Amino acid sequence: MLSRQDKYEEAEAMQRRALEGREKVLGTEHPDTLTSMANLASTFWSQGRWKEAEELEVHMIETRKRVLGDEYPDTLTSMANLTYTWKSQGRNDEALSLMETCFQLRKRILGPHYPDIESSLKDLNEWQSENIDIRL
Repeated sequence: MLSRQDKYEEAEAMQRRALEGREKVLGTEHPDTLTSMANLASTFWSQGRWKEAEELEVHMIETRKRVLGDEYPDTLTSMANLTYTWKSQGRNDEALSLMETCFQLRKRILGPHYPDIESSLKDLNEWQSENIDIRL
């Protein structure tokens, strides 16, 4: 993948073309279109373009909630991605609150042994301890 090779401009151009093509052919709410949007948001995130990443992530969450439901795994993944963007922006309280919600939903819906549960719990614990240290 180009973004993993630090070829962000090429990756962004390719992802924009894919997104535009999927929007035309599949529509703006199709899961594959939203996946293309997630890929573009990830490229923005990797470049530190937090506001652009956040805008796409919020749009994806809203759309996935409407189309797939609040508790669909892809919706929860979008929520988790937004927490990292907020954390990167220094919006620690918002990130922590959303990560707590996301973790509880994943645990209840997907079960305690689902792979994303462990990473969510690890990050949640780290973020909670950071917040405790900041508030002392």
